[in-house]
Amino acid sequence: MAKAVSLADILYSKLEARIVSGDIPAGSKLPSQKDIAEEEEVSRTVVREAVARLEAQGFAVARQGSGVYVSENARYRAFQVTREELSELSDVIKLLEMRLAIETEMAGLAAARRTQEDIGAMRAALRQMRDVSDDPAASAVADSQFHLAIARATRNDYFARFIDFLGVRLVPPRSLYLRDQSDDAHHAYADKVRDEHEAVLDAIIRMDIEKARGAARAHMLESLHRHSELSEAIAEADMPG
Repeated sequence: MAKAVSLADILYSKLEARIVSGDIPAGSKLPSQKDIAEEEEVSRTVVREAVARLEAQGFAVARQGSGVYVSENARYRAFQVTREELSELSDVIKLLEMRLAIETEMAGLAAARRTQEDIGAMRAALRQMRDVSDDPAASAVADSQFHLAIARATRNDYFARFIDFLGVRLVPPRSLYLRDQSDDAHHAYADKVRDEHEAVLDAIIRMDIEKARGAARAHMLESLHRHSELSEAIAEADMPG
């Protein structure tokens, strides 16, 4: 079931959009809570919650005795992906679409630049995935370590920093896709993902740039396809009969 959207969520999104667009400029003072409440026809409690979230996300700063101001760097805040976002299937799919582009090229660069140490790190991560395959959380950690080893093999710190930032958020929760399915289904899923990873590793070991790109792309497309199918199934189930 989709997460309920509160009035505070809606107001936060409106204020965020106005700040990002420049309609409320950086450094300017936000309207008073009373004025916002009257303009948006909501309670002051809703306004307080929305403004508190703006402050927490770095869009606004409270100045004691003066009011709340838009942060000077509000339009250039750091990129982030939160755990809360990735509890929603639609956001998992968005992240997979982004990873499709990034990881395809990342694997190609890794194939061109990898060292024996990099190969060892990738193999160790896959061994760990196999050893903890019955534990979805531990398996997700090992999975993210495999992708981080590929990122480091590119010799491009930005890839490594990005993959390290995502951490276990990089890996869609197995429980989200498999839901209440059997242990056999979980084992089959883990085996398939491991096979996809082995294909990427094999191409990187051989320093076959195009094959590495193709294997990484195939891996991401499979994950995207699996979660898109699940999204469609849920949408159909929620349709009135």
